[in-house]
Amino acid sequence: MFTESPISRVGRRLSRRYLRFGDSQDDVRLPTAAPDRHYLLYLHVPFCVVLCPFCSFHRVEFHETRCLGYFDALQHEIETVSDAGFRFGDLYVGGGTPTVMPKQLVRTIELLRRLHPLQGISTETNPDDLREDIVAPLLDAGVTRLSVGVQSFDDLLLAEMGRLEKYGSGAQIRQRLQRIAGRFKTLNIDMIFNFPDQTEASLDQDLDILVNELHADQVSFYPLMTSESTRRPVEKRLGRIDHRREKQLYQQIAERMLAAGYNRSSAWCFSSQPAMIDEYIIDQDEYLGLGSGAFSYLGGRFYASTFSLNHYIDRAAAGLSGIVRERALSERDQMRYYLLTHLFAGCVDLDQADERFASRFRKVLWPELTTLRHSGSVSELGNRLLLTDRGYYLWVVLMREFFTGVNLLREDMRHHIAAERTPLH
Repeated sequence: MFTESPISRVGRRLSRRYLRFGDSQDDVRLPTAAPDRHYLLYLHVPFCVVLCPFCSFHRVEFHETRCLGYFDALQHEIETVSDAGFRFGDLYVGGGTPTVMPKQLVRTIELLRRLHPLQGISTETNPDDLREDIVAPLLDAGVTRLSVGVQSFDDLLLAEMGRLEKYGSGAQIRQRLQRIAGRFKTLNIDMIFNFPDQTEASLDQDLDILVNELHADQVSFYPLMTSESTRRPVEKRLGRIDHRREKQLYQQIAERMLAAGYNRSSAWCFSSQPAMIDEYIIDQDEYLGLGSGAFSYLGGRFYASTFSLNHYIDRAAAGLSGIVRERALSERDQMRYYLLTHLFAGCVDLDQADERFASRFRKVLWPELTTLRHSGSVSELGNRLLLTDRGYYLWVVLMREFFTGVNLLREDMRHHIAAERTPLH
């Protein structure tokens, strides 16, 4: 019988502690913005035409009228936080499928560019939105990075996921990707590994396509993750997940991508050049999330926005943010979160960490740092700790458990939708 690894248990315990929120409260307010700081802004667009069985993100079935009202509310919320003094230097739009109403997405980006000195603008999309009538306006709006959710080029796996009929075959998806190659500063391809029916040969074929045929700018390989609500549908549709295969498949990915000249932007993201990545938490110690289902981390506190679309729209119309929950981290947990996110990118600068935490980082976290050194998970180069090959997979596991913890929080937030707002518009 497969026994869960101790690292998985530790990661799950820590992430649940970080993300233990109280009940929703309508009197939660935005924190004060630092006047001299440019934050990263995350926008959440929860609408999808196809609800994939493995996805635990906050997403709802697309309806045009409701989506139009949502984008109006999102633009109101943007104006509210801008009036409160927040300034943004980078933008990441996720979902859901942000391009489900491309004109509204472009209108939202243009509003932000009028109000803020945006440098990098990244948005997610799906393969069937790689059309000229969508791609060209995104480029005109200043989008620098397009992240396409492909998951696999294997038609068997696409059919099992319920994506083959909607998004096309692996060959069709490849043709669409080839047509837009080189147009964005970065074209990222999102993939998933450790599907129950995924073989080493199938994964190797995906790697061949990415490296030799598409010459992808960037590839993010996520381990298959579930939540309480998705575990049963995933097992029914795809089969039971076997984490014993995960390390072997990850090593296959890493060896192939590194041999092809890619660099690690994170433990599971490989880039041919410096670029934004999906896990914006790596480069941004603090970020603000807007939209229903968005999360923020500011001033040592996590914030969560309402998952009720109706409640969110009402709050935005009243000049409020969507934030209804908050969780303050202890000093030690703030340090652990800092260590988790920075080492996910492969390196933590201990001098910078001490400067960030009033010279207490090494003193407070010496047990964790000692364990990492003795386990061979990190090596030292001057004042920096660098992940070793062993450490990179360790961080895949830890981040998998962190995002599993986020999924548990999403489950809890969904349970409060009725209490937040029962009537439907």
